[in-house]
Amino acid sequence: QVQLVESGGGLVQAGGSLRLSCIASGSIGSINFMEWYRQAPGKQREWVGIISKGGSTNYVSSVEGRFTISRDNAKNTVYLQMNSLKPEDAGVYYCKMKVGPYDYWGQGTQVTVSS
Repeated sequence: QVQLVESGGGLVQAGGSLRLSCIASGSIGSINFMEWYRQAPGKQREWVGIISKGGSTNYVSSVEGRFTISRDNAKNTVYLQMNSLKPEDAGVYYCKMKVGPYDYWGQGTQVTVSS
């Protein structure tokens, strides 16, 4: 009933940039708080950042200054712009939206950073 779909992942060189998208659809009037997470092989899923309905953002310290989250409410879409990518940024990136007591996750998009 609520679906999140990520896209934009791929292979980039260290120091390069990548832009991820997350489109929300289903039983929503508009997107609310949206979060990005990532998970490297063998590691716990890590919170990356959040954007509020009003557009305020916060980030994990390791990506501060390199990653930017933005929102287009008319398109029910949030973006994650990633610059100056490092090999340690590699992993599967997920978007998440909380609606009441429920968390909705996308299927993830793979980001690979070559060194």
